[in-house]
Amino acid sequence: MKNISILCIFLFAFQANLFSQFQNVVVGTQDSPNEPSIMINPKNVNQVVAAANIQSYFYSEDGGLSWQAGFLNSPYGVWGDPCIIADTAGDFYFLHLSNPSSGSWIDRIVCQKSFDGGHTWNPGSYMGLNGSKAQDKEWSMVDPQTNIIYTSWTQFDSYGSSAPYDSSTILFSRSLDNGDTWSDAVRINKVAGDCLDMDNTVEGAVPAAGPNGEVYISWAGPLGIVFTKSTDRGLTWPDTNTFVCTIPGGWDFAVPGIYRANGLPVTCCDLSDSPYHGTIYINWSDQRNGPTDTDVFLVKSTDGGATWSAPFRVNDDPEGRQQFFTWMAIDQSTGFLYIVFYDRRNYSNEMTDVYLAVSRDGGETFDNMKISDSPFDPMSAVFFGDYTNISACNGVVRPIWTRLEGYSLSIMTAIVDSLYMGTGADKEISGPMSLEQNYPNPARDYTIFAYKIHKPCKVTLKVNDIFGNEVALLVNDRYLDPGKYIEKFTLSETGLAPGFYYFSLISGDQVLNRKMLIE
Repeated sequence: MKNISILCIFLFAFQANLFSQFQNVVVGTQDSPNEPSIMINPKNVNQVVAAANIQSYFYSEDGGLSWQAGFLNSPYGVWGDPCIIADTAGDFYFLHLSNPSSGSWIDRIVCQKSFDGGHTWNPGSYMGLNGSKAQDKEWSMVDPQTNIIYTSWTQFDSYGSSAPYDSSTILFSRSLDNGDTWSDAVRINKVAGDCLDMDNTVEGAVPAAGPNGEVYISWAGPLGIVFTKSTDRGLTWPDTNTFVCTIPGGWDFAVPGIYRANGLPVTCCDLSDSPYHGTIYINWSDQRNGPTDTDVFLVKSTDGGATWSAPFRVNDDPEGRQQFFTWMAIDQSTGFLYIVFYDRRNYSNEMTDVYLAVSRDGGETFDNMKISDSPFDPMSAVFFGDYTNISACNGVVRPIWTRLEGYSLSIMTAIVDSLYMGTGADKEISGPMSLEQNYPNPARDYTIFAYKIHKPCKVTLKVNDIFGNEVALLVNDRYLDPGKYIEKFTLSETGLAPGFYYFSLISGDQVLNRKMLIE
């Protein structure tokens, strides 16, 4: 009887994973991780690096299916606000706050580099040292055209001070030599904030590269959301800033069960060859609809930041539920826009899911989908950090978030690789099945085919070369019940040459095709 019970438990767990929309993976649990960051290597989408408060790093060589972990060390100290980026050569950077043994707490922004996919990290360089002033809430990105690294952050004259003579400002620095050295920090905002780390503090500076040497940055503060841009890759900045929109209720607000919540903005620019090339997007959350109805918003500019659209509500649920801790990424191979956030639309209490919103039309419309396998119940006594994060590259999307089970924190990702994802190919669901994009793609040693059966049918899954010749048969006229199915295709057993191939899912008159690349 005991063996039968164990078998039933195993089968239940297997089926629960099989029928979930997207596979969830635990990235790490060490050191009560929170406030995560993640980045896909643009040179190799199988290589993914993540980080979490205060000094944890994680790396994956199989696209996020499995992870290894380590603790970051630096002579300048490591003190949270992790930001992971990757350059055009595929090297990774871990930016964070400082806590030096000789110096002041968070007195600079530190950048450490990895040449081996996040396995090891150099001692690092730093920027922004200005006596004992606090350097906080940094974010960074790499200009894909030049490999210049841009970083922006908040400087506090005295963190937490209520004195009227202490202020917060937005600073900017860049590196022209792959993070070895940094330019002198320059102030780019014109209206300062206070030092209380609340609504009237200027924070949330996330840089984005434009298509013609621009650097775009927005932030939140006493004026609402404010924007500025450099037109010479961050060398000089204008004398004025542009007002984007108000944040009713401010960027610092309360969400039940969360130690502290904020709706700080994230800025991205479309550099793809899509019709929306050059569009700038700003994503944030606020409580304009009331303290029980936090929502996720987006504005965009199609004229280089001179004018902005009205705020658009991204979450598509009825009013009255909480959506918070949002982050945004653009897949620069397609121009598709991805926004991840916590979501309570399915509950009347504090139970929380994670959702992904996807736009394929330049932010005009979004499709919302739940990407977490199960809800969790946060509690305000446990610090969740200040943000989630997401990375998207060549059709591979990796969101990352913090989860609480009891009193134990973990950081999670979802294996979101499909062109399907509830958008675009939804029209295919009128048939008995739907087919996702393979992963990894490009593939080397193996690839995974995933598909859904919506009503009982016989199915064939095969691979053809570009001339239409069948080169592999994985499923041959097999009867399948409704559910999600996964087939592993081991390339070493086929002897297929590198190049483009097509895989097809066939049932009756319905034929679904996807293209894949073997390296």
